[in-house]
Amino acid sequence: GTHKVGRLFGPITVVWFTTIGILGLVEIAQRPGILRALWPGYALELFVQQPFAALIVMGSVVLAVTGGEALYADMGHFGRKPIRVMWGGFVWPALLLNYFGQGALLLSHPEAIDNPFYRLAPHWFLWPLVALATMATVIASQAVISGAFSLCQQAVQLGYLPRLQILHTSAEEKGQVYIPRVNWTLYAAIVALVLGFGSSSNLAGAYGLAVTGTMLVDTMLVFIVMRFLWKWPAALALPLFALFFVVDLTFLGATSLKILDGGWFPLVVGAGMWILMWVWRKGRAVLFNRRYRDAIPLKTFVEARMYKRANRVAGTAIFTTSNVEMVPFALLHNLKHNKILHERVVMLNVQTADVPYIEDSERVSVSNLQDGFHTLVARYGFQEQPDIPRALRLARDRGMAFDMADTSFFMSREFFIPSSRPEMRRWQEWIFILLSNNALSATEFFRIPANRAVELGSHIEI
Repeated sequence: GTHKVGRLFGPITVVWFTTIGILGLVEIAQRPGILRALWPGYALELFVQQPFAALIVMGSVVLAVTGGEALYADMGHFGRKPIRVMWGGFVWPALLLNYFGQGALLLSHPEAIDNPFYRLAPHWFLWPLVALATMATVIASQAVISGAFSLCQQAVQLGYLPRLQILHTSAEEKGQVYIPRVNWTLYAAIVALVLGFGSSSNLAGAYGLAVTGTMLVDTMLVFIVMRFLWKWPAALALPLFALFFVVDLTFLGATSLKILDGGWFPLVVGAGMWILMWVWRKGRAVLFNRRYRDAIPLKTFVEARMYKRANRVAGTAIFTTSNVEMVPFALLHNLKHNKILHERVVMLNVQTADVPYIEDSERVSVSNLQDGFHTLVARYGFQEQPDIPRALRLARDRGMAFDMADTSFFMSREFFIPSSRPEMRRWQEWIFILLSNNALSATEFFRIPANRAVELGSHIEI
């Protein structure tokens, strides 16, 4: 779990940044003239005199800020305050001292250009520093892995990926999750990546383009947030956006020179992920339209008592549905084959809001229809994992109590087959079917007790 990883890696991280900061500070003290590099005039002069050379240099300089994009991905795990405090008060100063120390070393010993970082260390400290750097590398990878878990959880909740098994690793923190399938997929991809590229220097082009592309997208998203969420006036938001946009676009242009030298890899991966999410989103929309095209409105079903020939039995039946206005397929299927209806019938709809978390006071809403029919809507933020039994306990405050020993859950389990008249292209159908077949069952995803669940299957052309 993230909290266990933090306890193990935290002290190592403190030692790492303290060490590299001290190494840089010692060299700066010997050659303080390096601090003149803070003056931006030198960079502007380089751009004026040798613009193309400056662009190439920027493609390498951007590697100094790689890792910054992981701060955004990990925001969901740790929140703003821990990242803001540790970055501004500890990590950033240590990095600046080390980079300036490397520059000071090169002013005195230009021949150290082959490896200025390790040349900062005394000879006797070389191997301990290698060991410390190796541990820091492992820790840095954990930040990206944790970010991948957080982002995939949000994508699942927002409907851009199929349901995945999400394990919560902390009883105190909501955002600390582990997704086994994502973890093993990353492992396989990284092994293939290392074997394909062979060395970290060959990966520089791929990493640089990925980072600068991410930062450019972040800049555009921040502008949208400033204008439409924070309601900043255009006169204030546009100059800030233009400043960062020009810088990010310049870095992106510099790293784009490396497209043929590995920069193509993140573009391919990004395009592949976009296609998967787009196909899944489109397929779910097609499925929704087909499922409810000829569906019976719930209000009509209840008022006309279209179930009057069914035998009413004791207990509560909960039917999961994506549209509480229509009769769920599982209910009709149950009536057709079993010819029974429970005394209390609840249509359960799980919704994901465009906010990270929902307060328990706003978690559930209940509507009472006639003749024992009810609707129950459970709302969750995109950072939360649905927990239906807990939501049912909260429904007690809304006047609807549930006895789990007397409650059955009915869910539809669809099996998709390609349609002879598809609304999607054939390759899109096969991708959607593959994703659907590998999705986690609703019983597991919603944490419904397996011994209280009934899944009713059907074949649907997509």
